[in-house]
Amino acid sequence: MSPLRVGYVPEHFSTPLYFAQTYFSLSANLIPYPSGTGHMVTALRAGELDIAIGLTEGWIAAIAKDPPSHQTGVSENEFKLVGTYVETPLCWAVSTGYNREDIKDVQDLKGKKVGVSRIGSGSYVMSFVLADREGWNQQFECLPLQTFEALRKGVNDRTVDFFMWEYFTSKRYYPSDTLHPIKEVGEIYTPWSSWKIVARIPLIDTPEMDSFLQKINAGIKYFREHKEEAIQYISTKLDYAGEDAREWMETVRFAEDVKGVKASVVRETLEMLQKAGVLEGKAWQDGSEVDKAQMFVGNLKGEHSDV
Repeated sequence: MSPLRVGYVPEHFSTPLYFAQTYFSLSANLIPYPSGTGHMVTALRAGELDIAIGLTEGWIAAIAKDPPSHQTGVSENEFKLVGTYVETPLCWAVSTGYNREDIKDVQDLKGKKVGVSRIGSGSYVMSFVLADREGWNQQFECLPLQTFEALRKGVNDRTVDFFMWEYFTSKRYYPSDTLHPIKEVGEIYTPWSSWKIVARIPLIDTPEMDSFLQKINAGIKYFREHKEEAIQYISTKLDYAGEDAREWMETVRFAEDVKGVKASVVRETLEMLQKAGVLEGKAWQDGSEVDKAQMFVGNLKGEHSDV
């Protein structure tokens, strides 16, 4: 069998994936997607990926908007959640241009234009969650700009007014001497655990899938037991400051066993996405919590299961 094609975001969260391939013979072609989860959704549905590790909200919103069709038969490129990669929420920094004196805090963003990587991405979904948190009835006008660099450029040339990206990745560009510097005007945490693993439906419950998840477990265990090596890798290969890598490692908790996803995580995420206006009512609203979860999750077994 050809190596699995695995999509990932080339940021600090990918360190256990690197360790799994380096030390535990993970047989996979690791394909970076700097623009994030929305791009990986497109790649999975185009048959360009077998597995991907991305943001919970992006995966669940994508499946809810275009669920697997049991009437016409499941396409081999449709996907479901198969694992929990990170247990902790993600901290999103809300950033604007370095010299945007008209924007000093989140309250100044009402009615403004938000830059996102892609429609359906985590940065897109979280703009809805931010508006809901602030109690604003109208959503932001969204402009897809694809990459983190383009988003930083966009807030400086006023193509957009602000954007949202992971905190420690954003923090690298707060100094004024960086390329397209930005300033933080706020933060928001996801109301759910932040990173999930998805796979094409034909791969679920196969020996290849089980082996992949076991290798990721081994990479996570190595990450926990070799913190200084992890910090060295993050600060030299992923372009983060060593002190930021060390601070991040105090905030993140990877899953003890990545296999499986809790039904309650699916329910709570769907409820929040609907409340925030990302999703409208569809078939996934019907049935029990477990019935709903099975539309999204390929494996409700293991310690992450509620059933």
